[in-house]
Amino acid sequence: MRLTRYTDLALRAVMRLAVLDGDQLVTTRQIAEFTNVPYTHMAKAVTELQHLGVIEARRGRNGGLSLTAAGRDTGVGELIRTLENDREVVVCEGDTPCPLSGACRLRNALRQAQMAFYASLDTVTVADLVKSPTGPVLLTLGGAPAG
Repeated sequence: MRLTRYTDLALRAVMRLAVLDGDQLVTTRQIAEFTNVPYTHMAKAVTELQHLGVIEARRGRNGGLSLTAAGRDTGVGELIRTLENDREVVVCEGDTPCPLSGACRLRNALRQAQMAFYASLDTVTVADLVKSPTGPVLLTLGGAPAG
């Protein structure tokens, strides 16, 4: 299973936020620089994460982003499932539909594998992603937090 770049960026953003201490904040721009991606791409991922209640944004001079308590406890499988829109691994319909679509065993096998992939990640929370050795390494990368 391959994740979209969008989901990858969103996961990197939540991991960066998950290592911050309570009142520390970072901006979307800082996360974009930390992940070496265009600001506009990161802004789209951050907006979706806010909509999902995973992160919150504080406006103003000392504003920035922080991970919510719910975001910290979110299962990675559920987060990926949502960000990926639970899309199929293969698309059998479309402009040139597969002639096997009515009798294909591959599509079902791939769907079961995809469900197993998500299920294995459902047991991992965002907080789990930043346990040692990952968290300490994340803290050494990028600039200092705002605020």
